[in-house]
Amino acid sequence: MNVGFLTWEFPPKIVGGLGTYSWEITRQFVKMGHNVYVFSLNDGKLKTREIMEGIEVHRPRLVDVSSIFPNIVKDELRHWGAGLKFFSDIYIYNILSAGKIINKLIPQEDYRFDVIAIHDWLSSTAGLILRSNTKLPIVFHIHSTERGRTQGMGSSLVSDLEKSMAEAADRIITVSEAMKEELGMYTFPTQKVEVVYNGVDPEKYNPENVPQEKIMKLREKYGVNEETNLILFLGRLTPIKGADRLIQAMPIVLRDFPNTKLVLVGKGEMKDYINHLIESLRLKEKVIFVDEFLPEKDRILHYAASDLCVFPSLYEPFGIVALEAMSMKKPVVVGARGISGLKEIVIPSGPSQTGIHVNPYDPTDIAWGINALLEDKKKMRIMGDNGRERVLEHFTWDRAAKRTLEVYSQVINSYH
Repeated sequence: MNVGFLTWEFPPKIVGGLGTYSWEITRQFVKMGHNVYVFSLNDGKLKTREIMEGIEVHRPRLVDVSSIFPNIVKDELRHWGAGLKFFSDIYIYNILSAGKIINKLIPQEDYRFDVIAIHDWLSSTAGLILRSNTKLPIVFHIHSTERGRTQGMGSSLVSDLEKSMAEAADRIITVSEAMKEELGMYTFPTQKVEVVYNGVDPEKYNPENVPQEKIMKLREKYGVNEETNLILFLGRLTPIKGADRLIQAMPIVLRDFPNTKLVLVGKGEMKDYINHLIESLRLKEKVIFVDEFLPEKDRILHYAASDLCVFPSLYEPFGIVALEAMSMKKPVVVGARGISGLKEIVIPSGPSQTGIHVNPYDPTDIAWGINALLEDKKKMRIMGDNGRERVLEHFTWDRAAKRTLEVYSQVINSYH
């Protein structure tokens, strides 16, 4: 199979979950004997064409058209401020990528694409161009929606692009049953929707591969000894991830378990607010804010050094961080209200329990979930073991890739 794969985020540019997904799933496709051609964004410092672990990556060099956008686009974009340059880059990436496929790779270099995979609104303009100018099968991957990400406060332009691409695509792949339900709420064509869960690499995320001395060194760095409970949050500092409510939960946690620290790792627009919250609640000794996007090896070490992980997302279509923590044998506390793929990942009760579901809007409930785990260290270890078993059985990249390729094959076969 020859797969054209359009994603704005691809190594070395990884901002969030989409970058991790794109890298892992395309590598699996190649391991399974397929040809993958990725089209992604170029910040001006990257090669326009290269091979990365068998994946052919195209990054057309951008030109800045943001200065002319206010003259030709609808009113909404005029109010994007600094975001207008981002939209400009995304738009030109789409135009150049689609143009390269249509005008160069297919007619001049004899490339053959069996299917085109479009990822989120960020590549949907290219998908719509390819739909209009070719007869290629197209699958639209929806990892989240604009309305969900922004709690209903987002861009109508972005929502329109999502909807148009969904209607134009032959099939839609989304990441959880919760997301499929959300798409139905927004009148997307759910008869086209297939659910394919994301995955994790259980060999990479394996606690047995992390030296104990490195774990102890990191805990010492954070002032955490063997008697101290280390809670870990990893994620973007954006309102839907719930880091602020987790901080607000900490005084309640500390009343019952004073020998506890929270390490909060992430970057985002809430940085100043997070710092203010930590200071105003007098938690500087108990909440360690790491304002960084950690490389993967450091993230793995942080999982290994923690006692439990908390991801109180208000909106989470899937939640790869929970899988990573479970693969590292850590019990998890997760937000489970509204659109939450975390509800499908984390088992909250019974002999196979892997963690606890909480109301992410309520710091008191988040604190209850954390305290319920800290009360029983033996049960925490059992949950951690259960979590890794669940990952191995249901949530590997190998499994995700096979299921995705099945959907691609169905679409391709419908053309013959």
